[in-house]
Amino acid sequence: MDEIDGWVVVDKPMGPSSHDVVVWVRDILGVKRAGHSGTLDQNASGVLPIAVGKARKLLLALAKADKEYVAIAEFKEPVDRERLEKIGEEFTGKIWQKPPEKSAVKKRLRIRKVYNLEFLEFKGELVLFKARVQHGTYIRKLIQDWGEIMGNPGKMLELRRTISGPFTVKDAVTLQDLKDAVVFKKEGLSNKLDSIILPLESGVRGLKSIVVKDSAVSALCHGAYLARPGIKRVDKGIEAGELVSVFTAKGELIGLGISTKSSREIEKSKKGIAVKMKSIVMPREFYPKIWSKDKYE
Repeated sequence: MDEIDGWVVVDKPMGPSSHDVVVWVRDILGVKRAGHSGTLDQNASGVLPIAVGKARKLLLALAKADKEYVAIAEFKEPVDRERLEKIGEEFTGKIWQKPPEKSAVKKRLRIRKVYNLEFLEFKGELVLFKARVQHGTYIRKLIQDWGEIMGNPGKMLELRRTISGPFTVKDAVTLQDLKDAVVFKKEGLSNKLDSIILPLESGVRGLKSIVVKDSAVSALCHGAYLARPGIKRVDKGIEAGELVSVFTAKGELIGLGISTKSSREIEKSKKGIAVKMKSIVMPREFYPKIWSKDKYE
């Protein structure tokens, strides 16, 4: 298998850990480097983006990405739909949440955002619902809190992730599908693998971007920060300290960086560092060197 750089979005089954899935993907593709961002519990299923090769340098783009889940909650007694929907309204927006005891993070209160809650079906003690949430929001804890308010203890019965950052279930494939695609390509029967492995750029779709001039590309690839004179175009709404993607004018991804200024400040300025690069995926010699070292020191 040739060197692979890109994303494989796996529809993780219930049972194995996220680490197990990464190892299997690595073995199936015959690659040395792969990783994931956004662990799914062993008993959960759904969208698990796997970064292969250079895509590992872009995992930072998914670290704080929003998620969507579909879950089944089970309560001790039949649920009053109207009451739970009213409680759901109170749990939409900014909420305080303390991670559950089984989680690996520190057990301290923190603010998280619940963008949308939709109760899909009620059947006695069971409730099917969908939640779009900020990263680090625990669905299990939402259910426990609802149960405590109702005086009707609840637990999570099933959990499926349907969106992780820019990736959805439409992008996901099973491990068997991935294995079949690899075998068929080796035997010259199908090129389906080419559509399964998504390009590097697909992992940064949720980030605002900055487009640079051709004259600045090589300098960035050699470790320079992005100065204002090298910028061609800036997305609206960028804030100082925000993670951004950096592209060439041809739409080629150079890497990720932290903006030192807002979009408005960048557009008004004529000099100074605008972006501190954090990771580079473009080869150093992809663009010719047409810059002076002194200019970027």
